[in-house]
Amino acid sequence: MTLFHLIAFVFGALVGSFLNVCIGRIPNGESIVTPPSHCPHCKTPITFYDNIPLLSFLFLRGRCRSCQERISPRYFAVELLMALFAVALWHWFGPSFSFVVGFVFVAALIVISFIDLDVRIVPDVISLPGIILGLVFSVMGYFFFRDGSGVIPSPLSSVIGIFTGGGFLLVTAWAYEKFTGVEGMGGGDIKLLAMIGAFLGWPSIPVTLFIASLLGSVVGITCMLVTGAGRRLALPFAPFLCSGALIYLYFGNEIIEFYLPSN
Repeated sequence: MTLFHLIAFVFGALVGSFLNVCIGRIPNGESIVTPPSHCPHCKTPITFYDNIPLLSFLFLRGRCRSCQERISPRYFAVELLMALFAVALWHWFGPSFSFVVGFVFVAALIVISFIDLDVRIVPDVISLPGIILGLVFSVMGYFFFRDGSGVIPSPLSSVIGIFTGGGFLLVTAWAYEKFTGVEGMGGGDIKLLAMIGAFLGWPSIPVTLFIASLLGSVVGITCMLVTGAGRRLALPFAPFLCSGALIYLYFGNEIIEFYLPSN
């Protein structure tokens, strides 16, 4: 690991700490700026030395210094995930515009995934601006910051991705509810896939959906066998969509080349 990989890890962990604030506050409509970080149980403000990403959680053994209540391991997991993804992005793309776009995209996916796991919603305040931002990044990448990574789509591919992603899930959700009488997919998932299409272009949509469906099926069947819940089991789909998008971000070109070889 080089010095730059270490810097990426530390920066990712710092951003991960902020993402935890977003995950905890956005569903409640709270400001992500004020008040300062505090214990979710006793509301005591957290001092700077108890707010060091990753390390403070380990030193305090996952407990609040003031009230000794347990702090969710989600805080540590988010910081570690963002740090590891930052290192991977640097390793894949180096100092490039693709790194910047990928970093923003990964951060958004992490926030969406954990909020959906916590409260079963995909926040519009992330997905809707994400659609616009993904399109803006595609324009910037096409006209000003071409780096040869093949990750940032053309503006046309981004626009098609928005309508393909959102439109496909909209039709699928309508058909499922029509034939089963049960709502199988929320509007948040539809806007999320549109955001993924904006950031990664239309070829990412079928790959993301395939991977998400595969992962969802494996996890769903496993949970049904373990819990005995049967068809009553309901799992949030956004984390699987985000997982499929992350796999495409890193390996999309290889996946497409494998199934559709250019030679």
